[in-house]
Amino acid sequence: MQFAHLYPWVHRLLKPTFPECLWTGESGSKTIALTFDDGPHPTHTPQLLEVLARYQVPASFFWLGACVDRSPQVARSVWQQGHWLGLHGYHHASFPMLSLTDLQQSLIQTQTAISVACDLDRAEVQQRIRDVRPPNGVFTPQILRSLQAWNYRPVMWSVVPEDWVRPGVQVAAQRVLQQTQNGSLIVLHDGYCGGEDVAATVAMIIPTLLDQGYQFVTIDQFWHDRFWHDRFWQSHPQPFTGSTA
Repeated sequence: MQFAHLYPWVHRLLKPTFPECLWTGESGSKTIALTFDDGPHPTHTPQLLEVLARYQVPASFFWLGACVDRSPQVARSVWQQGHWLGLHGYHHASFPMLSLTDLQQSLIQTQTAISVACDLDRAEVQQRIRDVRPPNGVFTPQILRSLQAWNYRPVMWSVVPEDWVRPGVQVAAQRVLQQTQNGSLIVLHDGYCGGEDVAATVAMIIPTLLDQGYQFVTIDQFWHDRFWHDRFWQSHPQPFTGSTA
């Protein structure tokens, strides 16, 4: 059974409930973020990179540490081409199924794998690569508190075409195009589940979205925009207009 039609409702429910997560960009801007989970993959990810390079589109990749260790050259190619990196855990284990100690170790282990594969200083990786997307989008309030205490940034999504069940390139692309709006945070997969179609899907949606005037940015840009948006409203509080009666 497919649940793609339910994800927009799940997003509307959870976004206000967990505002500490990044769910979207700014609704007043025609910027959108294209993100990919479960990689890097030795075949799917290079094919995807070719499409992104063709259109000069930046993307954000949420990696499994085990896949980084298996495909270090692919990981390095993603990094060298200027895409943003995030963490998806070392294995695709649901975060609530792990102890907090094991969860923290899983994230550190993934950062270490990235450091080795991309030939980066480990301290730099720990400082810069700290966006975390929980597998299957499953978390608890305690997990969110722990992620923030460990200096990680929780990232979720707003457009989920459920490409991992392989509904077909046309269907997955149409779901993305129908749901995308200002600030959309799109999640696709370049790993072992769904990655077979990712390059073709992206090749279909990117030119259409560019023609519609959207600009692709990274997750880091979304965080940057959110910071300055919050700073603005903190310094320009809305006047109280309620009745005092």
